[in-house]
Amino acid sequence: MIKGLHHSAYRCRDSEETRVFYEEFLGLPLANAFEITETKSGRKTNVLHSFYQMDDGSFLAFFEAPGQPFDFKEQHDYDLHIALEVDDDALQEMFAKGKKAGVHTRGIADHGFLHSIYFRDPNGYVVELAARTGKGEGESLEQANASARRALDDWQSTKPGD
Repeated sequence: MIKGLHHSAYRCRDSEETRVFYEEFLGLPLANAFEITETKSGRKTNVLHSFYQMDDGSFLAFFEAPGQPFDFKEQHDYDLHIALEVDDDALQEMFAKGKKAGVHTRGIADHGFLHSIYFRDPNGYVVELAARTGKGEGESLEQANASARRALDDWQSTKPGD
């Protein structure tokens, strides 16, 4: 059975500028970094794999792979974003910190059950910081599962065509 998230990995343009954003700006400590010179299948490569630790023991990880094509672009929130949980005080502090530092910062968005702010990292990824509001958390797991399934089924039967 799946216990939780160990890490989620993404490509990065430059490991040092990525470290500055995730470690110095967001406060996630660089926990590990190592060069990969050969794949498990014996293919030669030259990649740096770095890991930033969150309080729950999980990690955000990055691969810098110079010379290997990758389409770095500013991602739309709906296409790709990373959401990290914080408390409300941290949300307010990080919002002010982002504005002061000149980091692309949006929010504070009220989603009912969450308040969120959004940054753009040096790789073009959207990073969301989300603070629970306590609204909607009284719903039982069974009720939440049933309403989620209904919403998905309704979407499947009525979604617009491509």
